[in-house]
Amino acid sequence: MGQVKVVNLGKAYKNYKRRWSRLFEWLSPAGKPRHELKWILQGINFSLAPGDAVGIVGINGAGKSTLLKLITGTTRPSCGEVFVSGRVSALLELGMGFHPDFTGRQNVVMASQLMGLNAEAIRLIMPKVEEFAEIGEYIDQPVRIYSSGMRIRLAFSVATAIRPDVLIVDEALSVGDTYFKHKSFDRIRKFSQQGTTLLIVSHDKGAIQNLCDRAILLDGGRIARQGLPEEVMDFYNAMIAQRGNGMVKQLETANGKLQTTSGSRQARVEDIGLYDAQGQKTENVKVGDLVELQVRVKVYEEIDTLVMGYEIKDRLGQNVYGTNTWYSGQVLNHVRSGDEYRFGVTFSANLGVGSYSVAIALHGQDSHINANYYWQDLALVFDVVNVGKIEFVGCNWMEPRIVVENL
Repeated sequence: MGQVKVVNLGKAYKNYKRRWSRLFEWLSPAGKPRHELKWILQGINFSLAPGDAVGIVGINGAGKSTLLKLITGTTRPSCGEVFVSGRVSALLELGMGFHPDFTGRQNVVMASQLMGLNAEAIRLIMPKVEEFAEIGEYIDQPVRIYSSGMRIRLAFSVATAIRPDVLIVDEALSVGDTYFKHKSFDRIRKFSQQGTTLLIVSHDKGAIQNLCDRAILLDGGRIARQGLPEEVMDFYNAMIAQRGNGMVKQLETANGKLQTTSGSRQARVEDIGLYDAQGQKTENVKVGDLVELQVRVKVYEEIDTLVMGYEIKDRLGQNVYGTNTWYSGQVLNHVRSGDEYRFGVTFSANLGVGSYSVAIALHGQDSHINANYYWQDLALVFDVVNVGKIEFVGCNWMEPRIVVENL
């Protein structure tokens, strides 16, 4: 079974200030070093048990790809150790290792040999690779004429033709069509259910929360946060907005979840509630009921524009619906300190049965990335129950009209 353990891992590159410094250092190995170390990763510690699914997130340059290269052995660490057991399959770069002048079929053979497969095993998996990649006659054409989507189809198909003990994927699936993404994620999900250990780097919040049971946030080459995907992704989202826009903090709620709040606090949410058709505050809503989300806001500093946005999320933290007053054309301009506003959002709770949360944002433009005044996840939690509707499954209630005819 696949296991991964990373102990005090670090990677640094030598930075020489002058053109001839490297040569002088080689000629005088016992002398003074003529380089400075630029650390890409430092003090990385975590472990993956068989069947674990872990997502790694962080801004560009945080060290995510370098970490995966260290784990797969394509790059040597400057310090620390990596322990990996089981058969590893890695998809680090788009079509990495494919020879452009060879055909897809020839590249499949070479890639399979590098994975340790013999001629008989390659013969057996070739039809499976062709079937999954779905590139047709291009399998016998040179790879140089492939589109980026075709390359990733073939590369992923080879890497996953046989279920690995450890599967490592680095952003490769961000390229390609939606159909193949769904197909690939479905295969990854099945592998994970069968015991494959998964390590995936992605900026896709949905992919991390769908596929992983844990997430690690890298920032500046160090682990900034690790835990449940929803909590880590909320913190990551707030951290991006926070850069130059105030603070980020996480507090544990009464039900044990971590609530993330960020922003400059130039404007704040003073109160939030969900109200039924009779104007009563409620935490339990029937499928299809008309409800109103009320948000009371107070301004603490003069600001040019004020936008209120909200997101409804399911129990896994996936966005069900969200919008803001920028898109509805209701931006408040030239807002003064001390001003107070009430935002009322009326909607039908055409949701599936389950628990939902509301995230609230106050910002100055179309998103909270710029001019983030206030963002709060888990600002409100409510349950949807089915009373009076036919039984159904899924995250949305869609009033059905079923016609049955005797022919």
